[in-house]
Amino acid sequence: CDGEDRLGLTGEPDGEADGDSKADTPEIPTSVDNTPQCLNKALEGLSSRWRNWWIRGILSFTMISGFFLIIYLGPVMLIIVMTVQIKCFQEIITIGYRVYHSYDLPWFRTLSWYFLICVNYFFYGETVADYFGVLVQKEEPLQFLVRYHRFISFTLYLAGFCMFVLSLVKKHYRLQFYMFAWTHVTLLIVVTQSHLVIQNLFEGMIWFIVPISIVICNDIMAYLFGFFFGRTPLIKLSPKKTWEGFIGGFLSTVVFGFIFAYLLAQYQYFVCPVEYDSETNRFAVECQPSELFVMQEYRLPAALQNVLRWKTVKMYPFQIHSVALSTFASLIGPFGGFFASGFKRAFKIKDFANTIPGHGGIMDRFDCQYLMATFVHVYIASFIRGPNPSKVLQQVLVLQPEQQLSIFNTLRSHLQDKGILPPPRPEAQ
Repeated sequence: CDGEDRLGLTGEPDGEADGDSKADTPEIPTSVDNTPQCLNKALEGLSSRWRNWWIRGILSFTMISGFFLIIYLGPVMLIIVMTVQIKCFQEIITIGYRVYHSYDLPWFRTLSWYFLICVNYFFYGETVADYFGVLVQKEEPLQFLVRYHRFISFTLYLAGFCMFVLSLVKKHYRLQFYMFAWTHVTLLIVVTQSHLVIQNLFEGMIWFIVPISIVICNDIMAYLFGFFFGRTPLIKLSPKKTWEGFIGGFLSTVVFGFIFAYLLAQYQYFVCPVEYDSETNRFAVECQPSELFVMQEYRLPAALQNVLRWKTVKMYPFQIHSVALSTFASLIGPFGGFFASGFKRAFKIKDFANTIPGHGGIMDRFDCQYLMATFVHVYIASFIRGPNPSKVLQQVLVLQPEQQLSIFNTLRSHLQDKGILPPPRPEAQ
C-alpha cells in the first residue's frame, strides 16, 4: 500500500519525501559543572587531575554508603531499581529530545514516556503473576488483570503505535522514525535490563548484591590502578582507560568477589529467595539454604598442594560462581562502558547528565551494570536455577478444584509407586 511513496511517485523530491535532516550530528549543550560549592572551595588549590580524583573519591564513597543503606532496606530496593531505571531512561531520552524539539515536532516526549509505562506494565505484570500468585487469587480485579495481562499490554502498546503514526509530519519522516527507534532501543537497554535485575533479586539478594558490588569494585580499582600506574592506552573510545588499570581491576575484582561471596553466603537474609508470604503480607527471606550456600570441602590440585601445603580447602560453592561473575564483570563488563563512551562521542557530550558531580549522570554509573544484569540472569537460568516448588504451588492454586484434585491423585499415586507414601489400603469386603 506504500508503493507510490517508495517509488517516489508522490510528486515530491525524493529527499524531502524521506525527511532528510539538515545535520547528521546534532548540537547538544555541553555539560555544566555542578560540583557543590563547598567542595570546589576545599579543593581549589589542587591541580585539575587531583581535584577530579578527590571529587570522584568523595562521591564514590557517598554512593557506596547509599548502596549499603539500600541493602539494609531489603526488598524495598525494588523501588530503588525502578527509580534508577526511570532516571536512566530520562537521561537518554533527553538527549534525543533536544534534537527532536529543535524541529518542533509533536508528541516525541509524550510517546516516549507512554511507551515506558507500557513496557513497565508488561514486565511488572509478569512479575506479579509469577511471584504473587497467591495474593492475586484473593483479589478478583487482579485475577482479571493477570488473566488478560498480555492482551492488555499489547493493546496499550498498539495505541502508542497508532499515535506515533498519526504524529508523522511531512518532510520529517526519517527523523521521526529515527527517534521512534531511539525510544525503543532505550527501552530495550534500560527497562529490559532493570526487569532482569529484579528477577535476579527474587533468586536471592546475594544475586543482586554481589554482581553490583563487583562491578563497582572493578570500576574503582581500574580507576585507581590506571590513575597511579597507567601508561598503556587500552581503547581509543576511552583514551583514559589503560591496560594497567584493566588488569589491576580484574585481579582486584576476582579477589574481592571471592571474599565478599564468602561473607554473604553465611546469612540466610542474603541467600534465600525473596518470596511473598501471603499470611503475613510481607516479603520473606527465610529458608533452608541450598547446596550453593553450604560449606563444602574441596581437594586441591597437586600443584597447589605443593605450594600451599594444604590437601583440601573448605569454601562455599557460591564462591566458585563468584569467580565466574567477577571475571565477566572485569573482562566483558567494561565493554558496556565502552559502548556508552561511543554513544557519547557520537553526540559530542561528556556525560549523559550532571546528576553526580565528577561522575556524570546515573546512566554513566550504570552502563556496565545493565550488561552485568543480563549475564547474571542467563547464568542463573543456565547453571543455577532448578525447579521452584513455590512457583509450582502457585500455579496449582490458580487451577479449578477438579484440576487440583486430579493433580493431587496423580502425585499421590506417583509417591506410592516410589515407596515414599504407604500403598493404599485394600477396601473392606
